Amino acid sequence: MRILYVGDVVGRSGRDVVVSRMAEIRSRLALDFVVANGENSAHGFGITPKFCEEFYAAGVDVVTLGNHSWDQREILPYIDGDARLLRPLNYPAGTPGKGVGIYPATRGRKVMVVQVMGRLFMDPLDDPFAALERELNRMRLGPGGAEAIIVDIHAEATSEKMAIGHTADGRASLVVGSHSHIPTADCQILPKGTAYQTDAGMCGDYDSVIGMKKDAAIHKFVRKMPGERLSPAEGPGTLCGVVVETDDRTGLAVRVAPLRLGARLAETWPDW
Repeated sequence: MRILYVGDVVGRSGRDVVVSRMAEIRSRLALDFVVANGENSAHGFGITPKFCEEFYAAGVDVVTLGNHSWDQREILPYIDGDARLLRPLNYPAGTPGKGVGIYPATRGRKVMVVQVMGRLFMDPLDDPFAALERELNRMRLGPGGAEAIIVDIHAEATSEKMAIGHTADGRASLVVGSHSHIPTADCQILPKGTAYQTDAGMCGDYDSVIGMKKDAAIHKFVRKMPGERLSPAEGPGTLCGVVVETDDRTGLAVRVAPLRLGARLAETWPDW
């Protein structure tokens, strides 16, 4: 299979570039499945049902969230009824929604998507390693299980993301980080066959501070006093993600490459 993971979608600029380019990307890369992180899509903070439906209509199969999962109140009564919208698995028991799902892909194949949130410099949730371990033990990668398993690590610390990646090596098709909004240069296949990138980067305006308007963000660092509320930059968006091709016999990665399309970063398509 060929699977695309799209990094954090930030505000209107991020939504516009994802929605406008998704059909082209799916066709050009012959994609079988698409996952997008949408937790910053509603003016930089959270997601709404309307934006979920826009992503699905454009060709996104599953949307993941993160530490801004609940910033838009209307998502609370919605999330339990949308099986394609995932919040971090390691939220406490009783939290609305779910953190893992198994979804149909092309030619009758199944894809498992799971998201965990890190704890270093983040909200003190339940142990992400233990939560992920339970799910990987429940669903085998390959024939008889899921033909592909995608793990989204929503975390601040690169070390924590890398540790989770190596923990899942050989048991997932792709482990990819979200949250820091900057694409890292370590796209690779780990020793046991799992594709990995520490952060896929964001979809949004890169003439910004991690997607937010520059002046307000700089003010917070320089003055250390309350100022204008952060809001997304509104210039042309760049789409950032990672594409993995898997072997149906094992579910492991055959090749992996970054994808960058749009306004400011150098355009990069997988050379496949």
